[in-house]
Amino acid sequence: MGVANGTRVLTLLTAFGFAVAPAHGDAPAGATSPAAVSLAAVPMLEHPEKIVDYTLHAKLDEIAHTVHGEGTIAWRNASNESVRELWLHLYLNAFKNQSSAFMRAPIGGFRGVTVPPEWGTIDVGRLTLVDAHERTELGPKIETKRAGDDDETDARVPLPRDVLPGETITLEVEWDDKLPTIVERTGHDGSFHMVAQWFPKIAAIEKNGTFAHFPFHHLGEFYADFGRFDVTLNVPSAYVVGATGPLVEQRTEEGRRILRHVQDDVHDFAWTAWDKFETRTEQMGNVLVNMLYPRGNNAIADRELATIRFAIPHYRERYGTYPYSVLTVVHPPATASEAGGMEYPTLITTGDHGAPWIPRGILDPELTTMHEFGHQYFYGLIASNEDKWPFLDEGLNTYAEAEAMGAWRGYGSMVDLFGLRVSDINVHAEGARRFGHDAKIAQPADAFTTGSAYGGLVYSRTGALLETLRRVYGDDVMQRAMGTYARAFRFRHPTPDDLVATFRTTMGERAAETLQTALFDKGWVDYTITSMSSHPEHAPWGIFDVDGKRETVPRGAPSNRSSGWALVTRRGTLSFPVEIEMIAEDGTRTRVPWDGEGESIRVPYNGTSPLRMVIVDPESRVLLDESPENNFARAPGTRAAGAPRTLERATYFAELVMGALSP
Repeated sequence: MGVANGTRVLTLLTAFGFAVAPAHGDAPAGATSPAAVSLAAVPMLEHPEKIVDYTLHAKLDEIAHTVHGEGTIAWRNASNESVRELWLHLYLNAFKNQSSAFMRAPIGGFRGVTVPPEWGTIDVGRLTLVDAHERTELGPKIETKRAGDDDETDARVPLPRDVLPGETITLEVEWDDKLPTIVERTGHDGSFHMVAQWFPKIAAIEKNGTFAHFPFHHLGEFYADFGRFDVTLNVPSAYVVGATGPLVEQRTEEGRRILRHVQDDVHDFAWTAWDKFETRTEQMGNVLVNMLYPRGNNAIADRELATIRFAIPHYRERYGTYPYSVLTVVHPPATASEAGGMEYPTLITTGDHGAPWIPRGILDPELTTMHEFGHQYFYGLIASNEDKWPFLDEGLNTYAEAEAMGAWRGYGSMVDLFGLRVSDINVHAEGARRFGHDAKIAQPADAFTTGSAYGGLVYSRTGALLETLRRVYGDDVMQRAMGTYARAFRFRHPTPDDLVATFRTTMGERAAETLQTALFDKGWVDYTITSMSSHPEHAPWGIFDVDGKRETVPRGAPSNRSSGWALVTRRGTLSFPVEIEMIAEDGTRTRVPWDGEGESIRVPYNGTSPLRMVIVDPESRVLLDESPENNFARAPGTRAAGAPRTLERATYFAELVMGALSP
């Protein structure tokens, strides 16, 4: 995989005259990166192909925690084949009973409770195909179950006739939601309502005429076609609403608020309603940011808004412009934490972070906000099939989050408190090491056996892999690779082949093959100092034949120079260029580059002071190294005092603790 689609990347990059520079990414660590190619020249779609058009009306019953919805859906067959069926996501049925795929999955170590105190459902009461001269009721024909499977989240709708390629049909729809108590992503908690995956949603259609349909489960849900959402919400007058897209119309009728939100170029719509929200608005460039948060959480709101102020221009520079006029940031109440940490088009939820007084040196609010904003790109704009390839969303977004937090807050991007500084990406690196041999990164969401493995591989290992490539090949090269991918595949639903091919054209063949192996083959690496030696130099002694005479030369006094060597071994299927640092007793340091392609290298040493210590990868560029503790060794007989990694090891163990405590 990865090679076949290389021409797709080249075609996209050259379509508007963008010249792909020769890849120089195989230079050893520390080498000068190639001249930066202006990312502004990368062709980037302004708008996606429009396939769906939802015009919906929804009324919230805040007492019964129900939503009644009705409206129309215009859907275009964007494939190359005629189709005789539709598939609908009815995801609230994941919380209908214990027979759903969501409830049956033996997933542990991740978000989501086993059973909600109150169940949730979605019932389609009417689905009508409206043709020019007739109306066909499809509701009774909806197949919500498969043979031998009682899950009702993936529904097939037989059609009375073929829908030709390029043809648009119109459906009238009416349905009712019963919201569960807050579970995983949606539901109610008292008067708080988070309404997500709440309407009958047509599954994405592929060019071959098949639908990318799948049941809702714990670890993956997002993939849909782009289009327009025109949604009118009816809520009690005391309720504050946050929703996808800008508010274009509002009025009050019979003691209730009627709010209309309209947004083009998105693939989903979510909303929240609560009578206890505090609100703030702030114009950040071209984006109006709406902040919704519980009363008494002003300090947390300040921190989350500060994060967005940094994030919008930072992501714009690296991954392209945020194209929407609005962003709504929702901080759920403390009792509804499962509604937090989620992403929807132009709307993100942050989360309860323990208490409003969480110390400023613990950056959980900032990390969550940065991560969810990043999803506006990898989930929202690039829009890969998250169910089939979750790493293309969560993994790439984890890298982007860690890179952004590091650029903003430096080494203490997770904790900067009382002199202890813990890096976000280093905690991810430790999580990556735990699961490297368990499963592949690149696999469907439902193939992961536990939520812990999913989190460790999809989030942490992908993030650590990409950060390793950045540290090894250089920040300029990595920005070019990631920035090119984000721009070239905006609105295009890319695959892993597209990612690898982009790295091949921007970073080089070796980096692309490393990426391929790490993603698909459980690739791993461990650099270690196998052995080393240090000894004083002497003039040669022994038996010598000189001018026809044999003589014995006795061992003389040692000279003022020392010799030695270090044997460095690379284990595993991955390889990265690294440096090997030789440290002498007098503190002299010498670095030797190694391309890392062989299984081992013997590095000679010669100097005026004895060799005391050897370190491989002294800058800790290779975050995927399985055992960082074996990356350094002392020469036999040398003193232990003054080891250069004492502080680093203390920080390392602190990061392990933080990693264990982090969600």
